[in-house]
Amino acid sequence: MPDTPAGPVIVADEPGTFPYGVLAERHPAILRQVAADTPYGPEQRRALDALLVNCTEGAVTPLPAGAHDRDRWAAWGMDDHAGRSWHDVPWLWSESWFYRQLLQAVGYFEPGPWQGVDPFRPAKLAELDAPATDEELAALDALDDLPEDERARALLHGSLWGNRADLGFRMSAEGAEETAAVPALVADDGERLWSLLDGSPDGTLCLVADNAGRELVPDLLLIAHLLAHGRVTRAVLHVKPHPYYVSDATTADVLDAVRRLTAAKGAAGAYGHALRAALTDGRLELRAHPFSCAPLPYADMPDDLRADFAEATLTVLKGDLNYRRLVGDRYWPPTTPFADVTAYFPGAVAALRTLKSDVITGLAPETEAALDAEESGRWRTSGTHALIQVRT
Repeated sequence: MPDTPAGPVIVADEPGTFPYGVLAERHPAILRQVAADTPYGPEQRRALDALLVNCTEGAVTPLPAGAHDRDRWAAWGMDDHAGRSWHDVPWLWSESWFYRQLLQAVGYFEPGPWQGVDPFRPAKLAELDAPATDEELAALDALDDLPEDERARALLHGSLWGNRADLGFRMSAEGAEETAAVPALVADDGERLWSLLDGSPDGTLCLVADNAGRELVPDLLLIAHLLAHGRVTRAVLHVKPHPYYVSDATTADVLDAVRRLTAAKGAAGAYGHALRAALTDGRLELRAHPFSCAPLPYADMPDDLRADFAEATLTVLKGDLNYRRLVGDRYWPPTTPFADVTAYFPGAVAALRTLKSDVITGLAPETEAALDAEESGRWRTSGTHALIQVRT
């Protein structure tokens, strides 16, 4: 990596900061929602109550001796952080630890009736089946008359904005966006991205998914379009091996999304059937590497995952958490070059991300100044801005 001074690692020890609020308020709310959505028995509910107390007032307690992944978590820092407040360890680590402990509380990994039951599935399905999803899928029909390159860009913006997209894909707003004092898209390497997806005979896209439901659907639509129009010949979709961060996508969520598409009418249904065919014939492969749920940056990725990314023409990392892991969960100066902090990555890499945390790199000085003048620091976490960044 070039000699770029590292920003301070983000921790959640200061009241009033965004990370502190996640640990103190969002995590307890998630626990209450999980308990409300699924009729867990007394044992699981006691464990959820105990976790609520522990994550807000207690200290990191190692996994039980029989946990299947205890050695893995020990290598990921569990023993080093044991006995410390959740607020005093790196925020990326404590967030990931919360979700691992939540799965422990509901018996997700243990033999028994709750093994493998996703505690976030009710919320995921409710979003996927919402009327708003029908409206978004119906809007796909309006893209049929666009030239292929415009349709591709529209689908890219749908993937970028996730469930803030109406699958009209902000096409009508693009001209205004270019002249806005504080643009919604704070960095745009879109043309560099398209130059890599040029239809070469061995073109492979790796897409590291973020959320399930209405945010995964646009990712799948983008993949289907790239395959159908020969911009890539193969796609690899990385998902989580188990539930993680409330709505992160697993294999089951991919199948739910494909089923949702194939059951739809019009263009959405055609995309769904194309995706099903691509999964069946191997043009679209699913991967679920354990490191996808690691509380560590991608700079620490194991060799087999590094080799997987190295084979791709382009690896696209979706969403806020993947961005934090890609550049490092640190308080970087916003003008820190994106290319510098991703120089370690084994191949061309792109980030598609809506801003929902304090981490940011690669901004032009004038963009940072305009954002701060207009919105103070709120632009970092409000989800109202996004970026497309590419390092080749």
